[in-house]
Amino acid sequence: MAARTYSFVLLICTVLSAATAATAVDAALAKFALIEQDRAPAGSRVSLTASELAAYARVQAEVIAPGAVHDPKLTITPGHAEAFAMIDFLRLPQVGPQPGWILRKLLEGQRPLRVRVRIQSAHGRARVDVERVEISGVAVEGRTLDFLLSQFVIPSFPEAKTGVWFGLSHKIERLDLGNGVVRVVIAASVSRE
Repeated sequence: MAARTYSFVLLICTVLSAATAATAVDAALAKFALIEQDRAPAGSRVSLTASELAAYARVQAEVIAPGAVHDPKLTITPGHAEAFAMIDFLRLPQVGPQPGWILRKLLEGQRPLRVRVRIQSAHGRARVDVERVEISGVAVEGRTLDFLLSQFVIPSFPEAKTGVWFGLSHKIERLDLGNGVVRVVIAASVSRE
């Protein structure tokens, strides 16, 4: 009887977890559509929670690199975002020369990846600065980080920009990061100087 009850509870938890993830993805997609279709009222704020963004990232990862990314998590604090996932880098789309033997050994198989970025935003512009990258608890920087960005990030996200200011579209004035939430602030007026 106890085993049957445990199985039933496990089944209910699994169903609820899948339903919650689907709800979070649906919520994120609806909010993205509101922004991208320019239906958010001038001066409004569209709030995206860390759980909605992580659920969306989970779905997108399966589309971009099936089986390569597992268990993505996102932490948002004022001015910063930190992402964590288990990644098999060698299953990600890549361009150019293959990594050498040493780097291949560092990247093959499921590896814990942690990335911390600083996000600034104002007057219809934003900037994302990578502050720290860790693979399997080891800090990655310099040429190795440049290689990873050029080989694994840019091929999947060619419009990604780090370390430079870039314009925001869809009348977005700024992104306000708080504890567990990103508030997309829509400009009160359309004109930007």
